[in-house]
Amino acid sequence: MLWMDSINFLGIGRGLRIKEKMKILHLLYESKGDYFGIGGVGIRAYEIYRHLSSRHDITLLCKKYPGARDKEIEGLKHVFVGSESNNLTRALLSYACHAAQFARKYGDEFDIIIEEFSPAIPTFLHLWTKKPLVLQVQGYTGRFYFKKYNPFYALVLCGLEQVRPRFYRQFIFISDQTVKRFALKNNANHIVIPNGVSDKFLNLPPGEGDYILYLGRIDIYGKGLDLLIRAYREFFQSFPHIRLVIAGAGRDMDRFHDLLNGLPDTVRKNIELPGWVSGNEKEKVLQNAFFVVFPSRHEVQPISVLEAMACAKAVVVSDIQEFSFVSEYGAGLSCSNGDTVSLAQSMRDMALSDMRKEMGQRGRNLVRDHTWDKIAVIYEEFLKSVAG
Repeated sequence: MLWMDSINFLGIGRGLRIKEKMKILHLLYESKGDYFGIGGVGIRAYEIYRHLSSRHDITLLCKKYPGARDKEIEGLKHVFVGSESNNLTRALLSYACHAAQFARKYGDEFDIIIEEFSPAIPTFLHLWTKKPLVLQVQGYTGRFYFKKYNPFYALVLCGLEQVRPRFYRQFIFISDQTVKRFALKNNANHIVIPNGVSDKFLNLPPGEGDYILYLGRIDIYGKGLDLLIRAYREFFQSFPHIRLVIAGAGRDMDRFHDLLNGLPDTVRKNIELPGWVSGNEKEKVLQNAFFVVFPSRHEVQPISVLEAMACAKAVVVSDIQEFSFVSEYGAGLSCSNGDTVSLAQSMRDMALSDMRKEMGQRGRNLVRDHTWDKIAVIYEEFLKSVAG
């Protein structure tokens, strides 16, 4: 495995004097119950720390949202800072300011601090603490910001995305593709630790229901949900008996309902929105999907794709670099990024393919070693090497 090579290179396990129990502070800008929703950044943190909470003292420093109160969630201490704002930009900037103040005031009480990198959260944490500091970089956005925001705001975000990492020396990246997009200093110490899956998905016997599934955040442009709705409208003409289930939540939900209301009634009635699913409900909706579709315009390494593959589901994805492993390993079909016609054709091809089960099994084999318990051990050892 690529990250195991990184572990050996760092010298972990070669006699380093490292702390057995660490007091960890993690700046996590999204959390369970967040008014603005939770994505892969938050899910990754919860999954990893679920395996480490019995061995370490972990505090999550989270963005405050309306109704948020400091408490313990799933065995992890949560401290919420910032303003209780319904405006995301205001909430993020307030969080950045208060998180920096928290680190300056209490940072010395911790053995190591992990910061989730977002250009929209300019904490400049390196100025406020001398404790070992790790920047966890989930992805790179670059010019994509100009597709989502006004030019001035996009320019600021692009600049911060390039500048801020230069002040850090310790990094965790999610993929090799992301590493290549950043110009790291020669003395930077980094490791690639990918996302994982729960082993419970690997043990589910695959079913095959009468619906196509999208599972993830309701982000219309980034996740390509506008493309999916238009493509399904075409797909429906040939396969009216196959439903579309869109499971997830997010701040674009109201606008997404407006998109759905513009569809013909016959098509709209075939689309279901169960909302955010978790636990047994999530297992069931994945297990019985006909196939799973991810038409994202921009991605990092979405956990939902890995979970679908763990459930032995064939997937349809856009042909962006971050999804290249799907075609490379024959785990599904790809369509041209941003192309509704191509997406509809790939969905039709998948529905008619007699290779769906074989694709699903290839995907399951690919992610079999990417379970969260194994990911957590690698993550823990890297933190120990930095703290030690």
